[in-house]
Amino acid sequence: MEKQHPLNELMGTAAEKIRTLMDANTIIGEPIQTGEVTLIPVSRLSFGFAGGGSDFSTKHQKPEQENHFGGGSGASAKVEPVAFLIVHGDSVKLLPVSQSAMTTVDRVVEVMPEVVDKITEFIEKQLNKQEEIQEEIQEETL
Repeated sequence: MEKQHPLNELMGTAAEKIRTLMDANTIIGEPIQTGEVTLIPVSRLSFGFAGGGSDFSTKHQKPEQENHFGGGSGASAKVEPVAFLIVHGDSVKLLPVSQSAMTTVDRVVEVMPEVVDKITEFIEKQLNKQEEIQEEIQEETL
């Protein structure tokens, strides 16, 4: 049976701790009910992971001797609040926490609710115009 190296255990423990942090509830939080309005927190999760080690064995060391070991591992996680989803009846709005968008993706996510509202408004206006034109044509034919 092959001897288990301490670095494997060290890296495995750090990876397991990170796995417990990465949960769907970390990104999309628990809904908060306030009267008729539901607030759902949305966050960004960033994490880093590092590890390493050494054996300090020499070429004169016998295979049955215990190897020396030096090693370490580390992990870091950062959770940043990004926005709140506000659900009120049939309406859903995205309320960003900060106004300064850092990346293009952040900017797209930030303006998406406004774009959807404007597109919906435009389509409704076009449908109303079509209905008015059809009503005028029907009145003229009668």
